[in-house]
Amino acid sequence: MDIKTTCCSYDCGGRCLLRIHLSKGKIIKITTDNRRGPGLMACIRGLCQKDVVYAQDRLKKPLKRIGERGEGKFEPISWDEAIDIVAGEIKRVRDRYGPHSVFLMDYYGNEGALNATQNAGRRFFSLLGGFTSWWGSTSLEAAQFASLVTLGTSSTGNSRDNLLHSRLIILWGWNPHVSRFGPDTVAYLSRAKKAGAKFICVDPRLSPSAKTLEAQWVPIRPGTDAAMLIAMAYVMIDNDLYNRSFIDAHTIGFESYKNYVTGKEDGLPKTPSWAESITGVPAATIEHLSKDYATIKPAVLWASWAPGRTAFGEQYHRAAITLAAMTGNIGIKGGNVTGGTGRVPLGYLKKRFPIPESDIATIHVSNVFDALIKGKSGGYPADIKLLYVLGCNLLNQFQNTNKGVTALKLPEFIVVHELFMTPTARYADIVLPVSHYFETEDIGQPWGGGPYFIHMDRILAPMAETKTDLEIFSEIASHFELSKFNEKSDAAWLKEFVEATPDLPGFEVFKRKGVHELNMEKPFVAFREQVENPEKNPFPTHSGKIEIYSKKLADLDKPLLPPIPMYIEPWEGPGDELAKRYPLQLVSPHAKSRVNSTFDNIPRLKRLADDRLWLNPIDAEGRGIKNGDSVRVFNDRGQLIAIVKVTDRIMPGVVSLDAGAWFRPDTDGLDHGGCVNVLTRDEKSPGGAFACNSCLVQVKLV
Repeated sequence: MDIKTTCCSYDCGGRCLLRIHLSKGKIIKITTDNRRGPGLMACIRGLCQKDVVYAQDRLKKPLKRIGERGEGKFEPISWDEAIDIVAGEIKRVRDRYGPHSVFLMDYYGNEGALNATQNAGRRFFSLLGGFTSWWGSTSLEAAQFASLVTLGTSSTGNSRDNLLHSRLIILWGWNPHVSRFGPDTVAYLSRAKKAGAKFICVDPRLSPSAKTLEAQWVPIRPGTDAAMLIAMAYVMIDNDLYNRSFIDAHTIGFESYKNYVTGKEDGLPKTPSWAESITGVPAATIEHLSKDYATIKPAVLWASWAPGRTAFGEQYHRAAITLAAMTGNIGIKGGNVTGGTGRVPLGYLKKRFPIPESDIATIHVSNVFDALIKGKSGGYPADIKLLYVLGCNLLNQFQNTNKGVTALKLPEFIVVHELFMTPTARYADIVLPVSHYFETEDIGQPWGGGPYFIHMDRILAPMAETKTDLEIFSEIASHFELSKFNEKSDAAWLKEFVEATPDLPGFEVFKRKGVHELNMEKPFVAFREQVENPEKNPFPTHSGKIEIYSKKLADLDKPLLPPIPMYIEPWEGPGDELAKRYPLQLVSPHAKSRVNSTFDNIPRLKRLADDRLWLNPIDAEGRGIKNGDSVRVFNDRGQLIAIVKVTDRIMPGVVSLDAGAWFRPDTDGLDHGGCVNVLTRDEKSPGGAFACNSCLVQVKLV
C-alpha cells in the first residue's frame, strides 16, 4: 500500500489534507488528518474525490461540436486537430477584430499554485499583447470593496485559534459547517462553545452551523442587514456603550456617522424600532444584541460574505467594520475586525507563475452575458467574437441563466477546458479535456490564508488524453512562435516558488514532509500592531486610521456609494414594488456536497445534497403546499421545478434553494435541474457585489 499526500484545489473554502491510499496504482481509499483536535480535516467533498477522478462521464478526448449550440452533440477529434482549430481561430479573430475581441473567462476551477485556472491562459494572451477579461468576485466583492476603502487592505482576518479567546461569537450570515472558511474553523468554534462562549446567529435561515452550535437564532430579511447594524450603533451611542478611546485613537469620521445614526443629519434616528420595520427583527432583540456585543468582551462578530451579495452589500460590510471599531474588538486577542474579507496573510508563496503586463480590458462578472449580447453598442470595450473558458461553468453560475443562453449563441467561436460536459461546455465549439488535480504535482496554499502549506503529490497518471491547462496553452503557443511561454518543467516552476518563500524548507524537504505548518507562538490577529502602537504602525489607509468616513468615496460623489455606511433600500428587497407580484425573497446558499456547481453530476455527492426549496409553514399553508410537493418557482426572468421542504428553520417571506444544481431546461424553458440562476438578476451593486441574494420570486404548486 502506497500513501500519497495532496489537498483539494477547488474554491471550496477549505484546502484540506487528503491522504490517498493506492494499491498497484489504483486509489483504494482517501483519508484525511487524523490528529486529535483542530487540524486540516477534509469534508465529504474531498473524501469523495475518487468518485470524481474515476467518473465514467469524465471527458477523455477533445470534442468538436456537430449540432446546434447548446444541443450537446459533439464528435471526438485528435489533439493535433483540436489545437490547430483553436490556434487558427485565435489568430483569425485577433487579426480581424483586434485583441479585445477575445474574452478570457478564467475563474476558480483550480487553485493550485502552478495549475490555477488563472495562470496559463493569462500568460498566453498577455504575451500575445492583450485581451478582454473579467473583474469582480462572485463571492466577496462587497467585502473586498469595504476592506480596501475602510481598512486599506484585504488582509483583515485572524488565525482560527483566536476564537478560543472569545466570550461572544455572532455568526452573521455565516455557515462554516458548509462553506468551511478553513479546515480548522469548525473545530475551534466547537472548542469555543465548550469553553463557554455565547453563540448568536443572524440569518434568514437557521443554518446547519447555527443548529449544531446551538446558537440563538435571529431571523432577518435578506438585504436589510445594514439597517440592523446601524440600529445597533444607535443603541451603543444612545446608551454610551461604545469604546470612545478606540474611536478617538484609531478612526476618522465617526462624528459624521454618529450624526447619521442619531438622525441629526436627516431628522430620522436609526433606532431599533426603525430597523424592526425594515429587517423584521424585533426592536427588543436588536437592543439586547447590541448591549451584548458592546459589553461582553472580547467578542467576535463574524459578518460573512453572503449578506453582502445583495443590491447594496458594501454598506453591510462597512457598517459591520464600524461596529467592530465601536466595540474595540479590532486588533485584540479574542476579537475580530468583521465585515472585511477575513483573509489571513499566512501560507502564501512569495513567487507565482509569471504573467506579464498587457492591454487588458475588463467586464464585471454580472455583465458578462450583457456584454456578449451588446458589445460596443452597450458601452462595453469590445464586440466579443471569441470566448475562451477555463475553470468556469458561467452559464450555470452567473446570474440570469436564460439571458446567458442567448449570449452564448452569439460568439463566432467558443472553446472550453473541462473535466465534464457541464451546461456551459454544451455551448462550446471545441471542448478540451483537462486533468484532475490528482494527475498533477502542485502546491496547496490555504484558502483565505492560514499557517500551513501542503505539497500536492501527483497521485495518478493523466486519464486517457487529458492535459493540464498549462500543457494545452504550451501547445497553442507553439503556433504563435511564443518560444518562451513555458521554458521550465512543472517541478522546476514549483521549486522556484518554494525557494522564494522563507516560510518553507527546501523543495525536496517540503515534498517529503507533505505538510509544512508554521510555528505560531500566539494567534495571528489582524491590526494588532496598529492598535498596540499606532504611531509606528498606522493603518494602511491614506489617513493611517480606520476610515469610517471615506474621503475617497466622498470625492467620487456618487449617492449610492456614500462616504459613511448607510442603509439604502435594495432593489428586489422586501420594500420593492415588485414584491406585490413576487412576494418571496430568494436566497441561494452553498450546498454541502458541491463546490459552487462542481460535483452536481457525481452520484455519491448528489445523493447527499439538499436540493429542496426551503419554505416556511406560513408561506406553505397560504399556497396549499405540503412538505414534499413539487412546485414551480418563477419570476420574469425564468422558472424552475423544485421539491419543497416545509420548515420553520426559514423565516416567513423568504425561500432558500442551494446554488449550483445544473441547468436542465425543457423545450419550454422550464428548468428541471434546480439551477437557481434562472431566477437571479444580472445587476451588480454600486461597489461591485454579485447581488444574487436580491431576488424576488413566487412559488406555486405544479
